[in-house]
Amino acid sequence: MSYIIETLGRLVEQTAFLNLTVGNLIMIAVACVFLYLAINRGFEPLLLVPIAFGMLLVNIYPDIMLSFEDAENGTGGLLYYFYKLDEWSILPSLIFMGVGAMTDFRPLIANPKSFLLGAAAQFGIFAAYLGAMAMGFSDKAAAAIAIIGGADGPTSIFLCGKLQQTALLGPIAVAAYSYMALVPIIQPPIMKLLTTEKERKIKMEQLRPVSKLEAILFPIIVTIVVCLILPTTAPLVGMLMLGNLFRESGVVRQLTETASNALMYIVVILLGTSVGATTSAEAFLNWDTIKIVILGLIAFAFGTAAGVVFGKIMCYATGGKVNPLIGSAGVSAVPMAARVSQKVGAEADPTNFLLMHAMGPNVAGVIGTAVAAGTFMAIFGVK
Repeated sequence: MSYIIETLGRLVEQTAFLNLTVGNLIMIAVACVFLYLAINRGFEPLLLVPIAFGMLLVNIYPDIMLSFEDAENGTGGLLYYFYKLDEWSILPSLIFMGVGAMTDFRPLIANPKSFLLGAAAQFGIFAAYLGAMAMGFSDKAAAAIAIIGGADGPTSIFLCGKLQQTALLGPIAVAAYSYMALVPIIQPPIMKLLTTEKERKIKMEQLRPVSKLEAILFPIIVTIVVCLILPTTAPLVGMLMLGNLFRESGVVRQLTETASNALMYIVVILLGTSVGATTSAEAFLNWDTIKIVILGLIAFAFGTAAGVVFGKIMCYATGGKVNPLIGSAGVSAVPMAARVSQKVGAEADPTNFLLMHAMGPNVAGVIGTAVAAGTFMAIFGVK
């Protein structure tokens, strides 16, 4: 009988119930909310489902993120090895290759002025940088936090790793991906506040056709120009443009399909679960996390507003030929931000079709956020 009691006692000790803290219970509840938003409400399920599940796992079984140095048997936890691929900037770069293979850059090529809207939307990044410095974060931590304003999760993870701010990687990545998922909720009120109904009804002229030669040369030229000016952007910009070159060249269909489908989704699983697993209660439930979430929202709102305001300036300069709503798409969340521009424009006039026009600033925003990250790396002397 004593043997049975001892055995049952050991089994009870092995359960997670005895080790759960109030913080763990809070994070488990947060994970369940994220899963609800992803599954029931459809908020970026490809991102939120793996992130939320990683969050769930690490708060039930913390050793799933145990490093091999701390493990008694010398073997780390499963998600620890996934996380190292984030820290080494491998997964964010591969995500960019997939995005490049999936995205049509022709709207940007057809309307190069879109680069200005994409650049204007990066204002939120630098506004958040100053805000983070004012809140007491170090210069490198402030830069890593500020990039959330680009609404680009992979770039946030990439810069965080390069600036050696891995202690903040979890809150930064979760904030970045959460705001990407909440684009349809956050952006429309700002867009409507800053534009008149007449401006929202503006119909833009159809974009000119782009030749195959232009589409092939674009990723090559952008890679050469951007990487010569900011070599540190090569992992992101280079992979983005390589993926797009796969798409536009027409001679590597298998590589295009792999990069945009199988590889992309494998990387999303690895990156999402490992990012979620960085949100243990000890690492996530603190004042720094609250500050990061607030700063991320401010950065995202400022970026959206700056894009719309610059869109209004372009509208005035062109005599009413540019719908200011497309400026909000410059925040880089591809293609969600462009879809929001289309949706808000269609609410004002159901016959208005802004999606392709908004894709120009959207693609420019992806490049702009990578350039902003490279600029911070150059400022801090990181290679």
